[in-house]
Amino acid sequence: MQRKFFSNLVFLVTVNLLVKPFWILGIDRSVQNTVGWADYGIYFAVFNFSLWFYIFLDAGISYYNNRNIAQNRQLLVKYLPNILVVKLLLALIYGGISFLIALLIGFKGPYLYLLGFLAGNQVLISMIFYFRSNIAALHRFKTDSLLSVMDKVLMILFCSFLLWGDLLPGPITIERFVMAQTLAYLLTLLAAFVLVVRETTLSLKWKLPFLLHTLKKSYPYAIAVLLMTLYNRIDAVMIERLL
Repeated sequence: MQRKFFSNLVFLVTVNLLVKPFWILGIDRSVQNTVGWADYGIYFAVFNFSLWFYIFLDAGISYYNNRNIAQNRQLLVKYLPNILVVKLLLALIYGGISFLIALLIGFKGPYLYLLGFLAGNQVLISMIFYFRSNIAALHRFKTDSLLSVMDKVLMILFCSFLLWGDLLPGPITIERFVMAQTLAYLLTLLAAFVLVVRETTLSLKWKLPFLLHTLKKSYPYAIAVLLMTLYNRIDAVMIERLL
């Protein structure tokens, strides 16, 4: 078991080293230089803002789910449909809070337009993490590793066409960049969904006792996520608002 874990850890590190440096230095940097510091600055501020309330999307559920499914994989049949309903309800809460606070701090026009896509992206990322938590709990570590970089590989492909191809007229814009991210997340979510559903049956059910029990057990993880997010992300929005 230790040998399998170590080999999968090496595989995870390897695929990330192959993909993410190229994404950061090749694609993300090229997008910054092409769209200009002003547009990318708006994107960066709104992107960090969209992370502030990520706690309402996950509430620690993915970590809690990963631990329980790893201990008893039969729970997947019970957890999957119920947690999906919980995640959908949390997504509505997240969207409402995000746009309310955005209006209160003065976001408008292009800021709200970008927030619509970026908040949607956070919902997709949260769902991907949840499905990946099931895949990892089932000890499909290599599959989980591939899913961890699938969105970046797709974004590299899409953004390469936008930056250096003739796919669309005109240079890449920050809006096209964000839409490419959305498409990459959608395809990654679809792949993760198919892989998990193959392991069980799916029928959406909503049970209030299960909802309350899950949120009660997962809130310690949620507090950790909230504190780390605020610590790492609040400065970008504060600087943009001051300017």
